[in-house]
Amino acid sequence: MRWVFRLLGLVVVLIALAVGALFLLPAERIAQLAARQFEAATGRQLTIDGKVTPTFWPVLGARVEGVTLANVAGAQGGPMLVADSVDLGVDLSALWGGSVVVRRFEARHPQIVLERDANGQGNWVFSGLGATPDTTVSDSGAGVLPPIALDRAQIEGASLRFIDHQAGTDVTVQGVTLDLSMPEAGGAATLTINVANNGQEAAVRATVGSVEQLLAGQVVPVTASIEASGAQGSFDGRMGVQPVAAEGRITLDIRQLAPLLELAGAGGAEVLPDAARPLTLGGQFTLAPAGSIHLRDGSLGVGVNRLAVALDTTFDGPRPHVSGTISADSLDLSGFTTGGGGGGSGASAPSGGGWPTDRIDASALGIADAQIGLTLGPVNTGYGTLDRLRGSLTIDRARGVLTLADVRGFEGAASGELVANNRNGLSVGGTLSVQGVSLLSALRQSLGFERLSGTADASLQFLGVGNSVDAIMRSLEGRGQISFGRGEILGFDLSTMLRNLDPSAIGAGNSTIYDSIGASFTMNNGVLTNQDLALEASLLAVRGQGTVDLGNQTLDYRVTPEAMRNADTGEALRVPLLITGPWSAPRFRLDLQGLAEQRLQEEQDRLRARAQEEAQRLEDQARARAQQAVQEQLGVTPQEGQSTEDALRQGLEDRARDGLLRLLGGGGQAEAPAGN
Repeated sequence: MRWVFRLLGLVVVLIALAVGALFLLPAERIAQLAARQFEAATGRQLTIDGKVTPTFWPVLGARVEGVTLANVAGAQGGPMLVADSVDLGVDLSALWGGSVVVRRFEARHPQIVLERDANGQGNWVFSGLGATPDTTVSDSGAGVLPPIALDRAQIEGASLRFIDHQAGTDVTVQGVTLDLSMPEAGGAATLTINVANNGQEAAVRATVGSVEQLLAGQVVPVTASIEASGAQGSFDGRMGVQPVAAEGRITLDIRQLAPLLELAGAGGAEVLPDAARPLTLGGQFTLAPAGSIHLRDGSLGVGVNRLAVALDTTFDGPRPHVSGTISADSLDLSGFTTGGGGGGSGASAPSGGGWPTDRIDASALGIADAQIGLTLGPVNTGYGTLDRLRGSLTIDRARGVLTLADVRGFEGAASGELVANNRNGLSVGGTLSVQGVSLLSALRQSLGFERLSGTADASLQFLGVGNSVDAIMRSLEGRGQISFGRGEILGFDLSTMLRNLDPSAIGAGNSTIYDSIGASFTMNNGVLTNQDLALEASLLAVRGQGTVDLGNQTLDYRVTPEAMRNADTGEALRVPLLITGPWSAPRFRLDLQGLAEQRLQEEQDRLRARAQEEAQRLEDQARARAQQAVQEQLGVTPQEGQSTEDALRQGLEDRARDGLLRLLGGGGQAEAPAGN
């Protein structure tokens, strides 16, 4: 056993000599030596401007102050690392063996700049670090660092700035704490990052299968998770850094966006409405080397809704651009359109009814551009349920266009486009064409109005401006037309009311059957105006005109029915009817003043017709007396089958001929023509 003790003694002597060397050489000279070695290994200049204080217990090391690590050539963010001080402790026995085992690495209040150039190359990739561990320093001084193992590396109170010249982003996050452990040189590593900024906190935890392979440009297994105020997520897959790329399964659950925006230094109001919470995402995620992001087999949760998504996102424009497809078996949008969470009326609507007055935050339209195909099952819009929708969504510079290629609902079909523009304040508009829609179903669901049945065809162009549904409805401009097929007006019987002049034929069990209804209209400042309503029925017809105040949800309309029409004479009983009040409970009443005016007009028309008949009779009598006088003067008697006018004309012609012959023949009577 003697040789064992001799061997241990030799080791102790060697350690003592090494420690003595640290006392004999100036610490600053050792630091500069280390800096040159680092630069030779990585190609980056390492500058030490402060004091270097050696430490011997509990591990061999040093405290270095005023450390600056240069960035890559052409970088615009300044040095990659500037630290007040760095503490380094190494394992002496491992160092004698030709490797570096870092027992302690602490950097205090560093300023770290991570920068990616336009080609996607990151400044965190060091030349030389990807070589094999047995590569040694060349005679010229170029080489690589020896294999390094980290018991623990800590960075406290860091300022982290990320500059991406590909995406055009520049984000700075304060209060970053980093904890890294790599027990085996180039082996698996565990990384924890904690961020505290603007009163918000987030923690990222990740494991890397092999740091050596990762730095060598290989793809390695990676798992990561993130927890923050109002959000959490995870990634399980693999990634590489030369170039940066990743693929794997991703999950994300966001309940509030405002804390995340505050954490990133882009604070503001909460842009995620209640109806969109939680916002979840899951699927197969790919970060391509070019910097684009791809999601396949994706599931997007927006509140109570679940959508299947396949999306591609690129960052080579002024904003991210998203393209792909979204589909859903069913969709409930009532929480977005009615101001509530479950399809009820808006909480801020007037107590007596009306449109929601909650402010519409449309800032999400400016987050990204998009071109997305839509295939949706039943869609609860909040104002009615559509059976299916096929179309597309396009967003360009905060202007969104929903193209409706094929919409089925209310037993009919529709097509058109809806536009929401938030470039200079919110405005909405569009065009719409519908065919064969069930009026009872559509009006019941959209307006709670259950007094009209039949089918409808319609066209509409509209534009509204405002930051709430109420403001938009009060500003509507546009025009349209509508035609109804055979159906019923429920709640009153016009024929009975007109026949008996009895306004009591109103209520359940009463209805007016019609063959067709047609009308055109215009909208101005939220008021719909119509002048040509025409209803045709077997026993009556109706003409109407008036206004519908869309903003206040009220009616002021006058219809003039024609009942008991005579097919031969066209005579009919006409009684104007006024429809006024809120459209949820309209008031129907006879327009007695209008009826009196109508009767007066009818009497005037009748007297005018009698006067015209009497004038014609007197004119005929005068004409007959004049003809009789001329006939007697000329001594003309109409022959059988000859009218008085023809006889007079013949007499005048004979008199003129006789006079002309006497003039020419000296007064003799001409011989009558043969046959007379």
